[in-house]
Amino acid sequence: MENAEYAATVVGAHRIRADWTVIRLIGEFVPFAAGQSVQVRVPQHPNMVRRLYPALPPSLDGKLEFHVRTVPGGWCSPAIVTDTRPGDQWQISAPEGWLAVAPDATDVVLLAEGPGLAPMRSLILDLARRAAPPRTHLLVGARHPRDLYASDMLYLLAGELPWLTVIPVVHSEDEPDWVDQWYEASRVDIGFQPQEMLPGTLADAINRFGPLDHHQILVCGNAAPVQLAVDSLIANGAPTEAIRYEGF
Repeated sequence: MENAEYAATVVGAHRIRADWTVIRLIGEFVPFAAGQSVQVRVPQHPNMVRRLYPALPPSLDGKLEFHVRTVPGGWCSPAIVTDTRPGDQWQISAPEGWLAVAPDATDVVLLAEGPGLAPMRSLILDLARRAAPPRTHLLVGARHPRDLYASDMLYLLAGELPWLTVIPVVHSEDEPDWVDQWYEASRVDIGFQPQEMLPGTLADAINRFGPLDHHQILVCGNAAPVQLAVDSLIANGAPTEAIRYEGF
């Protein structure tokens, strides 16, 4: 139904970084497609809407997950990150977006920067439902190693899915010189080692590969890194019609 809103209740809000929270909800089934974003309305700012990417594919039992990062100077995102509590009622609506893997794709490259990881995770879990998933490479970019906020999940996922390769990419191999109490509290021993991370940006990492001329390529993240990655892809021979990207 056009403009329909779907109710969901927060069942978990897990602060994993000073500026990141993973929020899990259960509610009505929301008819979106893996890779799409949805519009959310939250009780902290009921008259404002924010567009977020679900990190899980559609679920008939109404499970939803969002990875929310504080936008500097933003009104809504800081309140979502710091103040979301179990029992909060969210309204979900207006799915949109064109990040999707074609049914006949055999080789897929996913490039994710920051919050752009959420739709890529949704797509990977959706691909796992296929009888013959395509060979898939996920390059996930961050400023520092500790900014790879889902490295443990990605490490385990790559170990479970033989068709998936995950490559972390970090601007700086050194951590910042301030303590993030939320990172320290959530640290685990599972994850990628420094020698498994490529230095540089996603655009730099693409240059390490040959021409991606027979791959489907999806890119999502902050607008500037996404545009640089797309420019690098095209310069390295990827056909423009094979690339789908969304920046925010």
